[in-house]
Amino acid sequence: MIEYKDKIRQKIDSLDLERKWELLLDKLATLVGKRPENLDTVLFLIGVQELGQGVKVFTKEQKQDLMHIAICRILSKIGMYELVGQDQDGWPHWQATGNLPALSLGEQEDLLKMHALEYFEDEDIF
Repeated sequence: MIEYKDKIRQKIDSLDLERKWELLLDKLATLVGKRPENLDTVLFLIGVQELGQGVKVFTKEQKQDLMHIAICRILSKIGMYELVGQDQDGWPHWQATGNLPALSLGEQEDLLKMHALEYFEDEDIF
């Protein structure tokens, strides 16, 4: 488990993560008309994209659910979650398939940023 944590840290360190993150925020500002304020906002945007129901008004609980969808989606690339289906309203549901090693809050944020960047690269948005 420590090996995986070290591998994550090396990958994060090997990237100029903050520079790329700022470039992503600038790109999203161009696309959505407003620069995302933080990681949560970026996760919300990924969740809306993954839900695929377009822009609409969401409740506070739905916004939290959208961020959860985003986290599951971006961490599915490293085998931490798998999509198990959609409910009757079209919301995707994910199942945990692995456990992340113990990471500090900063490391968790860096991990999510790194995979959010990869998400937007894969989607040809960044």
